[in-house]
Amino acid sequence: MKDKVVLAYSGGLDTSIVIPWLKENYNMEIIAVCVDVGQDDDMEEVREKAIASGALKIYIEDVKEEFVTDYVYKAMKANAVYEDKYLMGTAVARPLIGRKLVEIAQKEGAKYICHGCTGKGNDQVRFEAAIAAADPSIEIIAPWREWDIKSREDAIDYANKKGIEVPVTKEKIYSRDKNLMHISHEGGHLEDPKNEHLEDELYLITKTLKEAKDEPTYLTIEFEKGIPVKLDGEELPPVDLINKLNEIGGENGIGIIDILENRLVGMKSRGVYETPGCTILYSAHSDLERLTLDKMTYQYKQRIALEYGEIIYNGMWDCQLKEALDAFIDSTQESVNGWIKLKLYKGNIMVAGMDSPNALYDEEISSFGASDLYDHKDAEGFIKVYTLPLKIRAMAKAKLEK
Repeated sequence: MKDKVVLAYSGGLDTSIVIPWLKENYNMEIIAVCVDVGQDDDMEEVREKAIASGALKIYIEDVKEEFVTDYVYKAMKANAVYEDKYLMGTAVARPLIGRKLVEIAQKEGAKYICHGCTGKGNDQVRFEAAIAAADPSIEIIAPWREWDIKSREDAIDYANKKGIEVPVTKEKIYSRDKNLMHISHEGGHLEDPKNEHLEDELYLITKTLKEAKDEPTYLTIEFEKGIPVKLDGEELPPVDLINKLNEIGGENGIGIIDILENRLVGMKSRGVYETPGCTILYSAHSDLERLTLDKMTYQYKQRIALEYGEIIYNGMWDCQLKEALDAFIDSTQESVNGWIKLKLYKGNIMVAGMDSPNALYDEEISSFGASDLYDHKDAEGFIKVYTLPLKIRAMAKAKLEK
């Protein structure tokens, strides 16, 4: 009886050529798994292509809602951003995909999981970390670390030789990853940082600033315990809410970044990312926190957001530290309730008003006028105590200079 291998399958360039390569190099039954996190592919075409390429069977797993509620929203509540720019749409999705691969491997009695990640990228680490956390007994097959194919051009040649249709050409050779959260673009002319990225050629869901609407768009998002629940007064399921924000953000040129990022494996890489909906969502959530969290909590949360972002980017979603940080973050979100109105215009997001039953801003206290709780004269004693160390140091320096 042949061993079984579960293949993480998308129908893209890398996974398209993995099936015939596995059949040539491993005597195993190939079970393809396409995990639907919102890539908008025709899943019937994906199914037919996998079988035609030589897979014994294929699973199509629709996990879009789970992706948003258990992964995207956790990252958003943490305000997790990598290296000041990247919202990590790819990195956030990988742990869920890895876990689904393990579930199907266990169901099928497969001892192996195969992925099409390159040996230079982050995703090989993310997938294998998720698999190790879910079932450490499963063995990994990573063709890019074994075969003689050295580039995407070589991969295209191999696909053509095998008669496999692939969604890229040598002229438009970008590597793309799409899900509900974002679309990433890598490769091609982007590999030279001297090149400006080609907006008209790259963008798939976001308008260029020139094409974006010439009038501002206003929208209101309502949050309960840090989770968005309503858009412009309408209660929407999580997937619908993200899709709607992607549409609105895209029309307004929101959420484009061009970043030269530091990969986990030690090299730099350049990516252009379209993240219209979640850029809006992150911005709204962060500003509502400014209204509802006290200074110490907000600033401490800013510090751990850096660590949280590193954890996600580096593929350690299932580590103990993240579990502990999640507990802290969830406790802070108890007071993140209310609404925030945003003004979107030509790539910009501006706050146009917000309110919360848990607001810590009090107009009477914070205004320039007098209030019962705080008098202007109260500042004098505070400043004397606050500046005392500076005065003592200045006096000591003066003595030494005499």
